[in-house]
Amino acid sequence: MSTPASHLWRPSNARYVQIDGFVATPRGPQIPPATPLVWPAKDPGDTLDYVFDIMPALTANPGDMIATLDVAISPANPGDLTMVSASADGPRAVLWLSGGQALTNYTVTINITTIGGRALARSVALPVLALASVPAPASALTTPGGQSLTDPTGTPITIF
Repeated sequence: MSTPASHLWRPSNARYVQIDGFVATPRGPQIPPATPLVWPAKDPGDTLDYVFDIMPALTANPGDMIATLDVAISPANPGDLTMVSASADGPRAVLWLSGGQALTNYTVTINITTIGGRALARSVALPVLALASVPAPASALTTPGGQSLTDPTGTPITIF
């Protein structure tokens, strides 16, 4: 007798961003700019899970976790990126995002409060590119099977 397999869903590490730790900032005139948070590009037809991890902000507070989260996406016009759902998994916010206009950079702003009373707000950039329909130029490098080689954004690599 066969037994159906149960599946454990886990968010993808391919679309994972972690908040910077809270470290001392050097004093003086040359304060380095903050590194922007960016998720990998998505296609307008994709509906994918995106993870935002606040664990470094909760260092030395192992029982603290996300209590509430509020998400705002801009721009927010008809046909733009939409949030399908949002949930918390301990110190990680998991957002399911869908749609968007090709060649648009979206800003996803996440406001989080924790059960310990902490409040954090960060913005993460999400570029939307037409990854499924990028035409390969004649100068594109190809595999022996004729597929064009692309960079991480889905743009064909050319010999020029």
